Amino acid sequence: MYTGLLHTHSSLRYVVLLLLVIVIAKSMVGLMSNKPFEKSDEKLTLWLMIATHIQLLVGLVLYFVSPAVIFGSNTMKDSVIRYWTVEHSFIMIIAIVLITLARTSTKKITQDKAKHKRVFIMSSLALILIVVAIIMSGRGILIPVRA
Repeated sequence: MYTGLLHTHSSLRYVVLLLLVIVIAKSMVGLMSNKPFEKSDEKLTLWLMIATHIQLLVGLVLYFVSPAVIFGSNTMKDSVIRYWTVEHSFIMIIAIVLITLARTSTKKITQDKAKHKRVFIMSSLALILIVVAIIMSGRGILIPVRA
C-alpha cells in the first residue's frame, strides 16, 4: 500500500505543477493584455484546486503510513525526519491554501484584471513554495521517487 501511495503522490505532483504553470501563464497573459477572466480561466483554477486537494488526500494517507514520518524525541533533531514529519506537510498545506484562496476569492472580485492579478500572485507564491519543498526533499523535481 505504501509503495502505491508514494508513486501516486509523486506522479500527481507533475499534474499539479503542470496545471499551476498553465494557470500562472494564463493569468499573466490576462493581466498584461487586459483580457477578460473567462470561463476557461475558472475551469483551469478549478482543475488545479481539485488536483491539489486530491494530492492533499493522498499525502494525508501517506503521512500516517510512511516510515519516514516518525514522532519521537529525535524528530526535531534529525533534519530528514523533521522534513518529512513537519516541514513538507506544513509547506504544502500553505501552498494548497494559497491555490484554494486564489480560486475562491475570484468569485467575489468583479474586475477581470483584479481576478487575473489575484490568481497570478497566489498561484506564483504556491509554485515557489512547492518547488522549494520538493528541492528541500533532496529528490529533485524531475527525478522519480524510489520506495
